[in-house]
Amino acid sequence: MQDKSPIKLLIIAELDGDISLEDRTYLYNWISKSEDNKRYYAQIKDLWEASLADVFGFVEVSKEWERFNNRIAARPKINKKKSIKITWYRVAAIIVIGLLIANLLIENFKTKDQSYYTAIAPTGSISQTILPDGTIIYLNSGTEIKYDTKSKEKQREVYVDGEAWFDVAKDKKKPFVVHTKYYNVRVLGTQFNVKNYKDDESIVTTLEEGSIQILGSDNLKLKETITLKPGEQISYNKTGHKVYKKNVDTQIFTSWRNNKLVFLEMTFGELVKLLERKYGVEIQVADSSILGEHYSGTIKNETIIEILNIIQHTHPITYKVEGQKIIIQKR
Repeated sequence: MQDKSPIKLLIIAELDGDISLEDRTYLYNWISKSEDNKRYYAQIKDLWEASLADVFGFVEVSKEWERFNNRIAARPKINKKKSIKITWYRVAAIIVIGLLIANLLIENFKTKDQSYYTAIAPTGSISQTILPDGTIIYLNSGTEIKYDTKSKEKQREVYVDGEAWFDVAKDKKKPFVVHTKYYNVRVLGTQFNVKNYKDDESIVTTLEEGSIQILGSDNLKLKETITLKPGEQISYNKTGHKVYKKNVDTQIFTSWRNNKLVFLEMTFGELVKLLERKYGVEIQVADSSILGEHYSGTIKNETIIEILNIIQHTHPITYKVEGQKIIIQKR
């Protein structure tokens, strides 16, 4: 039987966020080779999450996890300098997505008056969770949501940091409210997308089905409630302090949950952010003069290297990989 202890160490390092780009790529390649490997990864991830929950005082550490840790401690550690190197453009980013869907780390935070369930999608992955009321939520890369399990009796409340797509379960007696820093989204039951990354210039809400209301907050006073119809989008520009409402092709803004990204006339600076989130990599642009150039395209199952190669053939850029960083320069 194959000794999997080196793989265990790589999985733990990946879950802890302490893994090199080369080791991470080797791990994803190994996972993709068989269903047994995928199940093994899921098993170790479940044990890791159980131990993490104990760190925050939520559950007891299982005996199985203790035995696992003891076995790992007895094994020799991997020498990162001798880590197996592979050509990482062969590893499809879809692997990360498929492995992490429905495997969220959910934590229960309790205060005197509130109890929150927090769901997280790590950088470079997309995750899905279902709330107690049946609402389905997809979380984009680097997103965290908090669901107030002791919301006011008259409404359900969720707080979004990042980007999330909602399919809200209908309940006329308890409206569903999504909170952002600047405005709130109130619904009864519908499908919509909220993009609320801290480092983005705008907060954007896109409606696919049903109807939603945009309500002001302490940070943004609206003259009146704004109602959206299917195919409409509202955005708040944090710098210009302006609210915009327009008709859009919703697929452009919601297809990410199916591992497809469509972008139209996106600046290179915005595209870099998108690629960093999707693939979980760090990108440094050495020449800022190219940040304002515009790009259009679609990303489906392509890897980061394939995307960069396509851009390189159509625009005057070149790139190189140094450790865990991709450096892009003007050609």
